[in-house]
Amino acid sequence: MERILNKQRVREKDKYLVCWKGFTAEFNTWKGRENLENAKEVIEKFKKEYQQDMEDVARQEHKEGTFQQGELPERFMARKLYGWSDK
Repeated sequence: MERILNKQRVREKDKYLVCWKGFTAEFNTWKGRENLENAKEVIEKFKKEYQQDMEDVARQEHKEGTFQQGELPERFMARKLYGWSDK
């Protein structure tokens, strides 16, 4: 595993979008927390980054309307995946 890109809740369980080391984005997969027991450090790092991104989303909601709760909007995902920004 290289890093975690996103998180979503499915049937009351957290799932993480995993970027695999040495593979392109088309091989990214959603994995449940129970399948990531050996990746606790990576999950903690993601949680810190995710919290900051969700705070950015909350600020943007007031300007542009609402986003789907619990997931990063597409343009925030593009920033995480590729380093793109609106600027």
